[in-house]
Amino acid sequence: MKRTLFILSSIVLIITGLKAKAQVKYDKYFTDSQLRIDYYLYGNSDCVSYALDKLVMEPQWGGPRVQLIDEMKYGAYYFEVTLPDSDIVLYSHGYCLLFGEWQTSEEALKISKGFHESVVMPFPNETVDVIFYARNEYGDFVEKMKITVDPDDYFIKPAPQLPYAIYDVYGNYPVENAVDIVLLPDGYTEQEMGKFVQDCHFFVESLFKYEPFNRYKDRFNVRAVMVPSQESDITMPADGFYRNTALSCSFWTFNSERYCMTYDNETMKTLAGQVPYDQIYILANTEKYGGGGIFNSYCVSTTGNRYSSDVIIHEFGHGFAGLADEYAYDGSDNYSLDIEPWEPNITTMKNFEAKWKDMLSNKTPVPTPAEKKYDKTVGVYEGAGYQLKGIYRPMIDCLMNSFDGDKFCPVCDRAIERMIKYYSE
Repeated sequence: MKRTLFILSSIVLIITGLKAKAQVKYDKYFTDSQLRIDYYLYGNSDCVSYALDKLVMEPQWGGPRVQLIDEMKYGAYYFEVTLPDSDIVLYSHGYCLLFGEWQTSEEALKISKGFHESVVMPFPNETVDVIFYARNEYGDFVEKMKITVDPDDYFIKPAPQLPYAIYDVYGNYPVENAVDIVLLPDGYTEQEMGKFVQDCHFFVESLFKYEPFNRYKDRFNVRAVMVPSQESDITMPADGFYRNTALSCSFWTFNSERYCMTYDNETMKTLAGQVPYDQIYILANTEKYGGGGIFNSYCVSTTGNRYSSDVIIHEFGHGFAGLADEYAYDGSDNYSLDIEPWEPNITTMKNFEAKWKDMLSNKTPVPTPAEKKYDKTVGVYEGAGYQLKGIYRPMIDCLMNSFDGDKFCPVCDRAIERMIKYYSE
């Protein structure tokens, strides 16, 4: 009898917890401002340590106000905001980090490094706990750091008001009903800010050139922070070419020629925080081909290359929707074949039901041969996530695979659409 009562009590508690999560009201727990939590990750390929840096109060929260709980749980990292010492979740968000990518590099096998990273959340109006998680080798989230945030703590620094103009590139929709993108310039001198404005409009044209973005163009705001660089162009270390730029973007990130990213997280986040934002996109002023995209962290694309439009949208697929690269080559083993990857557009078939199984025709063979007759068929094609064997993609081709098809496949389209609705509904 006691066991029965215990079970019934547990069920009531679970249901109560679920209701509490579902009934979270933004105005009850949060203000209109944004809290940025800066922290450090130190480690190598095998280990990592967390250390808090500082808390910063920024002017306006740009994220969702209805869907506060991130139930998709995409990303290699995740954080939750809870009432103190309770299971009542007020806000959560999944993301990836440059440090996580570095851990897979050859350099991480030899030395340890530290990276400055950040997360943002709506500013609380009462004391909350913030819990940081990272995935382990089994794909499960494991708690790594927990901090308590008191909104009245006088050590929370107000964000600096920087002397840079804000340029409204596109959209004037309510922040809470839109995907808010902030564009940051790197390698544009004061004399080249007119070119940056042109490139901002090129970014918007590139974005809405593709579906499903064009279908939802009335759910986007794009703003730019007009910060000039001291020198033009972008750093290219292997060529001995160094430039003093606003965001210190550099090719040869992790010794990969076309990978162009920045290690200066604090400057990037400080500049982005001048406006409400969901996504950060850096436009790099160079003719060299390259860029990069990290889910819910930031994206970079160069603007002077003939493939720049394709790179912009491909990297935004990574940064915005958590889409994986669908191409493959010899010698890579980035993904474990024993677990299902979190990205929505690749699968190891360990939990295919959670991916795009519902989009397959009963007549489509699994795995699906990459033959011409299946050219326009959603299937299960081997070779994705850089690996030739054991990982599968939804279509023979897609913008996450190559630029030949010039469009997203239906699976990626659905994933992007879902993310747009997450931020705007």
